Amino acid sequence: MTTSEDGYDKLFEDLLRESARAAADFDSDETEYEENEQQELSDRNALRRVKSFSTELQDISDAEYRQLQLERVVLVGVWTEGTAEMADNSLAELKALAETAGSEVMEGLIQRRDKPDPSTYIGSGKLIELRQIVIATGADTVVCDGELSPSQLRTLEEKLKVKVVDRVALILDIFAQHAKSKEGKAQVELAQIAYLLPRLRGWGDSLSRQVGGRAAGGAGIGGRGPGETKIETDRRRIRDKMAKLRREIAEMKTSRDTKRQERKRNNIPSVAIAGYTNAGKSSLLNALTGAGVLVENALFATLDPTVRKCETAEGRIYTLSDTVGFVRHLPHQLIDAFKSTLEEVSGSDLIVHVVDGSHTDPFEQIRAVREVITEIGGAHIPEIIAINKVDIADPAVVLEILRKEPNSYAFSVRSGFGMEGLIRAIEKSLPHPSVEITAVIPYSRGDLVSAVHEQGEILSEEHLPEGTSIHAYVDAGLAMAIAKAEEIAASTQE
Repeated sequence: MTTSEDGYDKLFEDLLRESARAAADFDSDETEYEENEQQELSDRNALRRVKSFSTELQDISDAEYRQLQLERVVLVGVWTEGTAEMADNSLAELKALAETAGSEVMEGLIQRRDKPDPSTYIGSGKLIELRQIVIATGADTVVCDGELSPSQLRTLEEKLKVKVVDRVALILDIFAQHAKSKEGKAQVELAQIAYLLPRLRGWGDSLSRQVGGRAAGGAGIGGRGPGETKIETDRRRIRDKMAKLRREIAEMKTSRDTKRQERKRNNIPSVAIAGYTNAGKSSLLNALTGAGVLVENALFATLDPTVRKCETAEGRIYTLSDTVGFVRHLPHQLIDAFKSTLEEVSGSDLIVHVVDGSHTDPFEQIRAVREVITEIGGAHIPEIIAINKVDIADPAVVLEILRKEPNSYAFSVRSGFGMEGLIRAIEKSLPHPSVEITAVIPYSRGDLVSAVHEQGEILSEEHLPEGTSIHAYVDAGLAMAIAKAEEIAASTQE
């Protein structure tokens, strides 16, 4: 919570007590989930990869696509900037991503370079070392901590003799596993084929054969012409599929836009919960609204946005929305595909930026999230920094965030510490109605009194013989409706 220097000592002591209590209760604590949430977790875990089974991205052409058979993997990263600790944190995050995708991490390598090798991503000497590690561990996949070009992927696989997957493909694979709604699945599929299109390949020269005229009889309508290689045909089919997916997503977006416009028409403020993946966004939404959203200690556990109604202490209505988690170097294909979902953030009145206070480098997570928020057009929206997991965090790190971030609040969803202060901060930061009214609303117009309670800020309220006397702040539209009701009541009395 935002505090003066005089209050830091007391807050530090509170955080220490909270950490000690959480440590004592950790072994015996049993988190209670809703029945449907337990079922969802069970279903998801049942779909984890089993050794000797593979997961393939959907094949929409005759071309050979990469099989993301992530079973026994070796991680490799290139450290180009920042400190050694930042490089270690990046590889640790890649390890968590790989494990979320269902793989077993065997080994990890980091090479210090000015920039990745344009041909093989890592240097030739490190490539030989990596090949030896792959043979020694029996790994079937190498995961690179960055986005590889098609030529880098091809060269690495030729040298290493195993499947090579980059960070983007890994994140897309996790999204494909966790997407539940029709819109979410379509968005993930669009991102996947946008990523795979420039990496299309096949067996030998099978995709370079040229056909035309009668020779294209087997290719069907659209395959005939003066001459078109098989890879060109496949690319055209993929582009057609992308166009179809974009149309479907646009149609599904209409429903979300209609609901959002209705809320804005009624002047209902919207609050978006954003933050790094696995920071506790869904847990916070559940604690504030009882939404029953899936909560799991995993990256990208929740993809589909959830919007729930909330009410302030004065009875004012606002909405809370939980969105997809962000991550460092979030693939641009996902940002483009999930644009309609991310509009819940860019179109909100307030962003509650949830930060994992127990992370080794929370400031890097804050920077990464703000980078994505800026990219989707939400840099101008007021922001609250909500530091979660303070019951297991280093109190010194939490205090450092509180000092550096002016509008920050420390809390723990798990223990309830600091929740009241965060709720008050959210209510205080909501946009306030600008029109001040003092009116007597006739009892026949109870709907207007209810609207004032839901949309306005009441300063005083008194029940008189002729109606309800209200002194409040409301929006311009509601002020006009109240003024009109007063005129009608006055004319009736005359």
